[in-house]
Amino acid sequence: METVRALKEWAVTVKALSEGRQLLVMRKGGIREKRFDVEFRSFYLYPTYEHQRPELIKPEFLPDLEETLRNAPPADTLVLPCWAEVTGLYEVRDQEHVRALSPYHIWADDYILQRLHWRPKQPLTVMLLRVYRLPQPVFLPLLPEYVGCFSWVDLPAERFAGLQPVPVLDDAEYETRVAPLRALLAGMTAPTA
Repeated sequence: METVRALKEWAVTVKALSEGRQLLVMRKGGIREKRFDVEFRSFYLYPTYEHQRPELIKPEFLPDLEETLRNAPPADTLVLPCWAEVTGLYEVRDQEHVRALSPYHIWADDYILQRLHWRPKQPLTVMLLRVYRLPQPVFLPLLPEYVGCFSWVDLPAERFAGLQPVPVLDDAEYETRVAPLRALLAGMTAPTA
């Protein structure tokens, strides 16, 4: 069976990405992974509801967290609202650099620093994403193999056939908004690819 790749990310983060309020994700991988690898330059975003807690989100984004929890799908259903392409890939190892990224994401600073220090020999991977909304969300049964502390999931490709995703931000707005991030990240470390 042909499959497509999906990245698991907190539902509140997917909401921010799908509304153009955030353009990056920072990852080290799940407990069941030795490290976080980016093998694909485009993928669907798989909203997860585990581990998101109010103390891990900046206060101004708590209403978004409450909304995502209130509107969560049934426990046996996976809803995919968007697709993303990687426009920049970086590795960050220094906590001052992580702090410099704070204005560009919804996560509490203490939480991101904890992520940086978890598995300290590994860098924190920063992905700049251009996000596209699907014309309608794709609903799938939540299979046992999709659940757990790992980043990537393969989903049946036929469920996504013919969809024409629409960019959350037009070309000019995306380039304007991502430029300061690219400049900041370029000053910290070389891109990984």
